[in-house]
Amino acid sequence: MRSKVFQRILDKPFPWYYKIPKLGHLIHQAEVKYKILKAKFEWMEVYFSPFKAPVPKFYVGKVAVGVPHFYPRKWVKATPKLATEAALKEIKRFKDWNETNKGKPRRIPSFEELYKDKLNYQYPVDKKIGFDFVGLGYKTKWSDTDYRFEWGPVWSFVFFGWQIAVSFKVPHPEHYWVCWLTYKNHTYKQSRTRMKIHKAKEVNPEVWTSSFSGSDKKETVCYWDKVLKNKWL
Repeated sequence: MRSKVFQRILDKPFPWYYKIPKLGHLIHQAEVKYKILKAKFEWMEVYFSPFKAPVPKFYVGKVAVGVPHFYPRKWVKATPKLATEAALKEIKRFKDWNETNKGKPRRIPSFEELYKDKLNYQYPVDKKIGFDFVGLGYKTKWSDTDYRFEWGPVWSFVFFGWQIAVSFKVPHPEHYWVCWLTYKNHTYKQSRTRMKIHKAKEVNPEVWTSSFSGSDKKETVCYWDKVLKNKWL
Protein backbone atom coordinates (compact mmCIF):
# COMPACT_ATOMS: atom_id res chain seq x y z
CA MET A 1 0.00 0.00 0.00
CA ARG A 2 1.32 3.43 -0.93
CA SER A 3 1.90 5.90 1.86
CA LYS A 4 -0.12 9.12 1.90
CA VAL A 5 3.06 11.18 1.48
CA PHE A 6 4.11 9.18 -1.61
CA GLN A 7 0.61 9.50 -3.07
CA ARG A 8 0.63 13.28 -2.59
CA ILE A 9 3.94 13.44 -4.49
CA LEU A 10 2.45 11.42 -7.36
CA ASP A 11 -0.63 13.65 -7.46
CA LYS A 12 1.43 16.81 -7.96
CA PRO A 13 1.42 17.70 -11.69
CA PHE A 14 4.24 20.26 -11.37
CA PRO A 15 7.16 20.89 -9.00
CA TRP A 16 6.25 22.92 -5.90
CA TYR A 17 8.07 26.03 -7.10
CA TYR A 18 5.66 26.42 -10.01
CA LYS A 19 3.01 27.41 -7.45
CA ILE A 20 4.97 30.60 -6.72
CA PRO A 21 4.10 32.75 -9.78
CA LYS A 22 7.27 34.80 -10.21
CA LEU A 23 9.65 32.04 -9.15
CA GLY A 24 7.90 29.48 -11.32
CA HIS A 25 8.02 31.80 -14.33
CA LEU A 26 11.74 32.51 -13.88
CA ILE A 27 12.58 28.82 -13.47
CA HIS A 28 10.48 27.90 -16.50
CA GLN A 29 12.29 30.51 -18.61
CA ALA A 30 15.65 29.19 -17.40
CA GLU A 31 14.65 25.61 -18.28
CA VAL A 32 13.57 26.64 -21.79
CA LYS A 33 16.81 28.58 -22.38
CA TYR A 34 18.85 25.62 -21.11
CA LYS A 35 17.09 23.22 -23.49
CA ILE A 36 17.64 25.57 -26.44
CA LEU A 37 21.32 26.01 -25.54
CA LYS A 38 21.78 22.27 -25.04
CA ALA A 39 20.24 21.54 -28.45
CA LYS A 40 22.77 23.86 -30.10
CA PHE A 41 25.69 21.79 -28.83
CA GLU A 42 24.28 18.24 -28.98
CA TRP A 43 26.00 17.66 -32.33
CA MET A 44 29.38 17.76 -30.54
CA GLU A 45 28.74 14.22 -29.29
CA VAL A 46 29.96 13.18 -32.73
CA TYR A 47 33.54 13.78 -31.50
CA PHE A 48 33.08 10.81 -29.14
CA SER A 49 31.61 8.49 -31.73
CA PRO A 50 32.80 6.19 -34.55
CA PHE A 51 32.31 9.03 -37.05
CA LYS A 52 35.17 10.99 -38.58
CA ALA A 53 35.69 14.11 -36.49
CA PRO A 54 34.51 17.46 -37.92
CA VAL A 55 37.43 19.74 -38.75
CA PRO A 56 37.11 23.39 -37.60
CA LYS A 57 37.41 25.92 -40.42
CA PHE A 58 38.13 29.52 -39.37
CA TYR A 59 37.14 32.78 -41.03
CA VAL A 60 38.40 36.21 -39.95
CA GLY A 61 37.39 39.36 -41.82
CA LYS A 62 34.44 41.55 -42.66
CA VAL A 63 31.06 40.06 -41.75
CA ALA A 64 30.43 37.43 -44.41
CA VAL A 65 29.28 34.20 -42.70
CA GLY A 66 25.58 33.65 -42.11
CA VAL A 67 24.18 32.23 -38.88
CA PRO A 68 22.87 30.27 -40.66
CA HIS A 69 20.99 32.21 -43.37
CA PHE A 70 21.35 35.85 -42.38
CA TYR A 71 24.31 37.81 -41.11
CA PRO A 72 24.39 38.12 -37.31
CA ARG A 73 21.49 40.28 -36.19
CA LYS A 74 19.13 40.93 -33.32
CA TRP A 75 15.50 41.98 -32.96
CA VAL A 76 14.67 45.35 -31.44
CA LYS A 77 11.50 47.22 -30.57
CA ALA A 78 10.19 49.73 -33.08
CA THR A 79 11.66 53.22 -33.18
CA PRO A 80 10.15 56.18 -35.06
CA LYS A 81 12.78 55.73 -37.78
CA LEU A 82 12.18 51.99 -38.21
CA ALA A 83 8.40 52.41 -38.17
CA THR A 84 8.61 55.21 -40.76
CA GLU A 85 10.77 53.11 -43.10
CA ALA A 86 8.45 50.13 -42.71
CA ALA A 87 5.34 52.24 -43.39
CA LEU A 88 6.87 53.76 -46.54
CA LYS A 89 7.85 50.29 -47.80
CA GLU A 90 4.29 49.08 -47.22
CA ILE A 91 2.85 52.02 -49.16
CA LYS A 92 5.25 51.32 -52.03
CA ARG A 93 4.22 47.66 -52.01
CA PHE A 94 0.54 48.65 -52.36
CA LYS A 95 1.36 51.10 -55.18
CA ASP A 96 3.39 48.44 -57.04
CA TRP A 97 0.48 45.99 -56.71
CA ASN A 98 -1.99 48.51 -58.10
CA GLU A 99 0.35 49.33 -60.97
CA THR A 100 0.73 45.65 -61.88
CA ASN A 101 -2.92 44.69 -61.25
CA LYS A 102 -4.84 47.68 -62.59
CA GLY A 103 -8.07 45.72 -62.79
CA LYS A 104 -7.96 44.82 -59.09
CA PRO A 105 -6.68 47.88 -57.21
CA ARG A 106 -6.29 47.79 -53.46
CA ARG A 107 -6.95 50.59 -51.03
CA ILE A 108 -3.70 52.22 -49.97
CA PRO A 109 -3.73 52.88 -46.22
CA SER A 110 -2.63 56.31 -45.08
CA PHE A 111 0.90 56.83 -43.78
CA GLU A 112 -0.45 57.66 -40.30
CA GLU A 113 -2.45 54.44 -40.21
CA LEU A 114 0.52 52.28 -41.23
CA TYR A 115 2.96 54.15 -39.00
CA LYS A 116 0.79 53.55 -35.94
CA ASP A 117 0.56 49.86 -36.81
CA LYS A 118 4.29 49.45 -37.47
CA LEU A 119 5.14 50.84 -34.03
CA ASN A 120 3.86 47.52 -32.63
CA TYR A 121 6.42 45.44 -34.54
CA GLN A 122 9.95 44.32 -33.84
CA TYR A 123 12.69 44.73 -36.45
CA PRO A 124 15.97 42.96 -37.25
CA VAL A 125 19.13 45.08 -37.09
CA ASP A 126 22.76 44.17 -37.61
CA LYS A 127 24.45 42.97 -34.46
CA LYS A 128 27.33 45.28 -33.49
CA ILE A 129 28.93 43.08 -30.84
CA GLY A 130 27.96 39.57 -29.89
CA PHE A 131 28.18 35.82 -30.20
CA ASP A 132 26.02 33.38 -32.15
CA PHE A 133 26.06 29.62 -31.75
CA VAL A 134 24.21 27.80 -34.50
CA GLY A 135 23.48 24.13 -33.98
CA LEU A 136 22.96 21.43 -36.59
CA GLY A 137 20.04 22.23 -38.86
CA TYR A 138 17.84 19.39 -40.10
CA LYS A 139 14.25 18.27 -40.50
CA THR A 140 12.32 15.06 -41.04
CA LYS A 141 9.99 14.64 -43.98
CA TRP A 142 8.04 11.43 -44.60
CA SER A 143 8.92 9.65 -41.34
CA ASP A 144 10.87 10.21 -38.13
CA THR A 145 13.89 8.52 -39.72
CA ASP A 146 13.74 10.43 -43.03
CA TYR A 147 16.27 13.12 -42.13
CA ARG A 148 17.05 16.07 -44.40
CA PHE A 149 20.22 18.04 -43.71
CA GLU A 150 19.80 21.84 -43.89
CA TRP A 151 22.89 23.52 -42.41
CA GLY A 152 26.00 22.70 -40.42
CA PRO A 153 27.04 24.11 -37.04
CA VAL A 154 28.55 27.62 -37.00
CA TRP A 155 30.03 29.72 -34.20
CA SER A 156 30.36 33.44 -34.75
CA PHE A 157 31.60 36.55 -32.98
CA VAL A 158 31.09 40.01 -34.49
CA PHE A 159 32.66 43.31 -33.49
CA PHE A 160 31.62 46.47 -35.36
CA GLY A 161 31.53 44.94 -38.83
CA TRP A 162 34.28 42.38 -38.29
CA GLN A 163 33.70 38.70 -37.75
CA ILE A 164 35.45 35.63 -36.43
CA ALA A 165 33.55 32.52 -37.48
CA VAL A 166 34.13 28.80 -37.07
CA SER A 167 32.37 26.25 -39.25
CA PHE A 168 32.91 22.51 -39.02
CA LYS A 169 33.88 20.63 -42.16
CA VAL A 170 32.78 17.02 -42.58
CA PRO A 171 32.92 14.67 -45.60
CA HIS A 172 29.69 14.61 -47.63
CA PRO A 173 27.71 16.72 -45.12
CA GLU A 174 24.29 15.85 -46.62
CA HIS A 175 24.95 12.19 -45.83
CA TYR A 176 27.30 12.55 -42.85
CA TRP A 177 24.72 14.23 -40.64
CA VAL A 178 21.90 11.95 -41.76
CA CYS A 179 24.01 8.96 -40.72
CA TRP A 180 24.94 10.61 -37.44
CA LEU A 181 21.32 11.49 -36.56
CA THR A 182 20.23 7.95 -37.33
CA TYR A 183 23.05 6.51 -35.21
CA LYS A 184 22.27 8.86 -32.32
CA ASN A 185 18.48 8.75 -32.28
CA HIS A 186 17.53 5.29 -33.54
CA THR A 187 19.87 2.88 -31.79
CA TYR A 188 20.02 1.61 -28.22
CA LYS A 189 22.47 3.65 -26.17
CA GLN A 190 23.52 0.58 -24.15
CA SER A 191 24.45 -1.41 -27.26
CA ARG A 192 28.03 -1.89 -28.40
CA THR A 193 29.30 0.41 -31.10
CA ARG A 194 29.30 -2.16 -33.90
CA MET A 195 25.77 -3.23 -33.04
CA LYS A 196 24.63 0.39 -33.11
CA ILE A 197 26.25 0.93 -36.52
CA HIS A 198 24.59 -2.23 -37.83
CA LYS A 199 21.20 -1.13 -36.54
CA ALA A 200 21.61 2.41 -37.94
CA LYS A 201 22.48 0.99 -41.37
CA GLU A 202 19.30 -1.06 -41.30
CA VAL A 203 17.23 1.98 -40.43
CA ASN A 204 18.91 4.28 -42.94
CA PRO A 205 21.21 2.48 -45.43
CA GLU A 206 22.39 5.68 -47.19
CA VAL A 207 23.23 3.78 -50.37
CA TRP A 208 22.93 6.00 -53.43
CA THR A 209 23.31 5.21 -57.13
CA SER A 210 24.34 7.98 -59.54
CA SER A 211 24.01 8.01 -63.33
CA PHE A 212 26.27 9.95 -65.66
CA SER A 213 24.87 12.09 -68.46
CA GLY A 214 25.52 10.67 -71.94
CA SER A 215 26.79 7.38 -70.56
CA ASP A 216 25.40 4.07 -69.30
CA LYS A 217 27.88 4.19 -66.44
CA LYS A 218 26.46 4.09 -62.91
CA GLU A 219 28.11 4.41 -59.54
CA THR A 220 26.73 3.06 -56.27
CA VAL A 221 28.09 4.49 -53.03
CA CYS A 222 27.44 3.52 -49.42
CA TYR A 223 28.03 6.75 -47.55
CA TRP A 224 28.51 4.96 -44.26
CA ASP A 225 31.87 3.91 -45.67
CA LYS A 226 32.68 7.58 -46.30
CA VAL A 227 31.77 8.99 -42.88
CA LEU A 228 32.94 6.34 -40.40
CA LYS A 229 36.46 6.07 -39.05
CA ASN A 230 38.52 3.30 -40.67
CA LYS A 231 38.41 1.33 -37.43
CA TRP A 232 34.66 0.85 -37.79
CA LEU A 233 34.45 -0.03 -41.49
